[in-house]
Amino acid sequence: MPQSVDELLQLLDLETIENDLFRGQQPDTELQRVFGGQVAAQALTAATRTVPAQYVVHSLHAYFLRPGDTAVPIVYDVDTLREGRSFATRRVLARQHGRPIFALTVDYQIPEEGLDHADRMPSVPDPEDCPTLPEIMPGPPEVAERWNREWATLDIRYAGDSRPGGGVDAGDLATRSRLWIRINGELPADDRTQVAAFTYASDLTLLAAALVPHGLYIASPGMQAASLDHAIWFHRSFRADEWWLYDQTSPSASGGRGLALARVFSRDGRLVATVAQEGLIRHRDQP
Repeated sequence: MPQSVDELLQLLDLETIENDLFRGQQPDTELQRVFGGQVAAQALTAATRTVPAQYVVHSLHAYFLRPGDTAVPIVYDVDTLREGRSFATRRVLARQHGRPIFALTVDYQIPEEGLDHADRMPSVPDPEDCPTLPEIMPGPPEVAERWNREWATLDIRYAGDSRPGGGVDAGDLATRSRLWIRINGELPADDRTQVAAFTYASDLTLLAAALVPHGLYIASPGMQAASLDHAIWFHRSFRADEWWLYDQTSPSASGGRGLALARVFSRDGRLVATVAQEGLIRHRDQP
């Protein structure tokens, strides 16, 4: 996966094949399938390339259809569904080997003034006072080393969860998990780059929140986990390369699937986005 901001930007710099048709390259990776955040960010970038500059993304809804092949590029086909006075909508189909692997619908809006309210940010430790995610990972040192190789472009700090000793009270919720996250380096300031980079990062940790009540981790023996669908609502402008709090919860898990939700707060306390994801979480006891 990208080891630096420059490599992340290269990943998001799609090749234009023809009108509304783009090709995204693959990074060097040890992963067995394409990272969901990568295909989501590339698909969003493809859609945004076809939208006039006055529109900004306000929501996206995605389905992961098949595992992506990390050895070949991904082709993104963009369909214009609507371009009105206030809103524009694009649909993107990502393909490899002639088959769809990912589908995305993105809605854009021309910014306007309106009614305004938001949740308050919870009280959490500052990111500088929190351990990095690799530092608290269970398992042998190789687990943290592999994480650092694959995800060096992200700086993630553990701010607590509702496991025993995790320091977070879930209240009447089933679970809660909090992380400080930022892109590990400075990105261009434009909103389109910042939003694509956030979309890349948003897929990495969310599903793990559904495992907290069960004392499990994505890397636990016998654990099979994969994103099935993913949605983001963007409320206010923010920077993905500055600290944002991922306040994650999981209201339900059943039938081999877990649902996870997250409120996203900028460091100054603004609610800037909401994310939802359902994923496969199969666990089989190992001998």
